[in-house]
Amino acid sequence: MTRSVTALLVFLACAFGAASTGYFFPPGDWYAGLEKPFFNPPAWIFGPVWTVLYLMMSVAAWLAWQQTGWRARPIALWFGQIALNALWTPLFFGRHWLGIALLELAALWVLILLTLLAFRQVSRPAAWLMAPYFAWVSFAWVLNLSLWWLN
Repeated sequence: MTRSVTALLVFLACAFGAASTGYFFPPGDWYAGLEKPFFNPPAWIFGPVWTVLYLMMSVAAWLAWQQTGWRARPIALWFGQIALNALWTPLFFGRHWLGIALLELAALWVLILLTLLAFRQVSRPAAWLMAPYFAWVSFAWVLNLSLWWLN
């Protein structure tokens, strides 16, 4: 039981560690001054959505880990995608590299898809828990593309 709780805490720490990049690289005045597409969500929605998504992807990884252990492709993919997740914020909000962030987000999208498919092989609930994240990042890519195009 202790090992299982520790694993869940590791996944939560990694996910919310990725989220912490938002503290170091907040949107700020630069982002406020960008021209935005009509479908740009209000700023208040991002925090709650990402909180739920980070919780879901952590539980998904934990469920997959219960079936595979640490040295398995699904878990390696999860760690890869969470690293790319953490990288986007400094690229976009920190460096203001909208085009590079767009390419990085495309790589993240692919890695999330591969993770979801790998999770599906070992735990269908884990795959379903990753699906909203995949959908949100798909939307985020379109939003990032629009911001790059408009600015």
